[in-house]
Parts: sequence; C-alpha cells; structure tokens
Amino acid sequence: MVFLATCLEPKLTCFAFRSAVLGCKLPQKQLFDLLEGVASGKVGMDCSVVPLRQPGLFLISTTDFFYPSVDDPYFQGQIGCANVLSDLYSFGVPECDNMLMILGLSREMGESERMIVSKEMLRGFNSLASKAGTEVTGGQTVLNPWPIIGGVAMSVCSAGEFVLPVNAKVGDLVVLTKPLGTQLAVNAHQWLKTNPQRYDTIKHFFSSEDEVVRLYHHAMVSMARLNKTAAHLMRRFNAHAATDITGFGILGHANNLASNQSEALDIEIRTFPTIKGIREIATIATGFKFNEGLSAETSGGLFICLPPDQAQPFIDEIQRIDGCPAWIVAECVPRKGEKNVARLAQNVTIIDVEAP
Repeated sequence: MVFLATCLEPKLTCFAFRSAVLGCKLPQKQLFDLLEGVASGKVGMDCSVVPLRQPGLFLISTTDFFYPSVDDPYFQGQIGCANVLSDLYSFGVPECDNMLMILGLSREMGESERMIVSKEMLRGFNSLASKAGTEVTGGQTVLNPWPIIGGVAMSVCSAGEFVLPVNAKVGDLVVLTKPLGTQLAVNAHQWLKTNPQRYDTIKHFFSSEDEVVRLYHHAMVSMARLNKTAAHLMRRFNAHAATDITGFGILGHANNLASNQSEALDIEIRTFPTIKGIREIATIATGFKFNEGLSAETSGGLFICLPPDQAQPFIDEIQRIDGCPAWIVAECVPRKGEKNVARLAQNVTIIDVEAP
C-alpha cells in the first residue's frame, strides 16, 4: 500500500470531495431517456458481446471511468482497475486479454502535485492489472479539471466461456460478493476532513475519529479487491446471470438484471450485507437512499443468480480461496406484474460486515 505524503493529503481530500460532488454518474432515468430511440440492444448489460470474423469467437469488452472518491491516488488507481474488470467478471470471464487506460491529469493542481498524483494512480491501476493477470497496452491521457481514472477491458472467448446475463430461473438464489456502503463510508471520511457541519450530524455514532478512518479504509480495501475468483467460479457452479453493483445501487442494478431475463420473474432483495458502521449513518444521511437500495457503490460486488443448491457451495469456495465472505441476498421469484422488476422485501435484513 502506498499512502500520500502528509503535505498532499488535505489538498487531495478536498479535491476528491469536490470531484464527487461536481462530477458523478448520470442518473439511471436520465440515461434511459438519453438512449431511447438511439441505442440498440438491452440497456443494463455490463459488457458488449460481439461475434468476431473467426467462427465461434466473441469479443467481450467494457469501459468505465470515474472521478476520485478516495484521497490516496495509488488506491484510486487500483479501484479504477477493479471497477473496469468487474464488468468483464460479471459475464463469468475471469481472464482479461488486454486493457487500455483512461487517465485524466488535473490542470487545477500544481505541476508537482499533478505529477505525483497521476503517477500514483497509474501505478495503482497497473499494479492491480498485473495481479489480475493482464496488462495495460495503451489508452488516452488528457488534461482535465479533475483527475479521472478508468479504462477498457477486453477478452476473446468462445461461446462456452462466458455467461450471458439473461438465463435466471425462478427459485435461483442471488449471491453478493462484497458488502454495501462504500459511498457512505467515503463521504463520512470526506465530511470529517472538509465539512465539520455535516460531520457533526454523524459523529455521535463513533467513539473517536479513528473509527471513521477505519470505516473508510474498510471501504477502500473492498473497492480495490478484484471479483476475479467469483468470475472464475461462475461457470463451475452453473451461474445463470450476473451483474456488478456500482453507481445505480443494489436495487437499480438488480432491476436492470431482472429486466434482461428471458423468463418471467422478479428479483426480491432480502438482505443488505453492509460495512459495519454504515447502518447508523444511513438513518440520517439524506440524499443517499441507502435503505431504499439506491445508494451508489463504487467497484462493488458481483450479484450472481445461482441454482438454489449451488449458492452456499459457491460462497464456501470463495471463502476458502479468497478468505472473504459472500452472502445470499435475494431470490428470483414468480413475476407479479406485467414486466420483470427487482424489489425490496418488506423487511430487509441488514448484516454488519466487519473489516477483514
């Protein structure tokens, strides 16, 4: 782990906060409105799947980028890489053949700060790409008001080497591979550093400021963790469909997944595995809609529909290989209305997840 020098941390904490406020993912409804009539295919698919000229081969590809959410640029680079790869992983594709990087250098920083921050983001991205068994071979670098990190991930697969997110069945159990609450954890830390008035509204939940920092570090480590093991296990345990949980929250992405299914079904979410400390903040943090399942996540877990007899063995195998928990959070149930949707159960269980 590489952490910022003390002299840079206050500036970058503020910078991450400004970027998160001024630059964000387009709201889901606005995205659908924008694409109506001009986009083909099903909105909500995490990857593009294109048949190649060579018979039987497909190019699976995805792209994503975002503004800084943490004040450690090395970790931010890792989070950016993990986030891009998770789209590929949600198709049950554990190997990435090639990555490209999108890197925005902030022109609002001084030259020295800009070089330090940008190099650390680049190092973090490349380090995690290497850990994932791939490498960055190109991309685009631009001057920009704020730092940006992201990229493109691509894999060439035969027809039997990926899982299209369309074959969920009534009775499937849905497993989530990372806890929820990253956005609130990051914001609590930002309020501690830059917004005393907002921090005053939540500080009574914590015995000390160190607890907020630990919450933040738990979120950082989770966001930087690869979903590669889950992708590797998907075909082995006969996964029927999956998505990753990011900017639209668990309910938004579950709804996209439900709408893509060939079978008439709904996805009922019954459990929120949550970074410990988040449930208290969520009770008073207005605007995040965490309890409604709509709080944005960054580089979240895979949300995987599995046959009911395979869900727990899948979880056990992830625990054995990665030493990290996963949870059954939802079930595919008979459809109630005219179209497939996701919904929250009447009483959603919240599980506090301790830092590893």
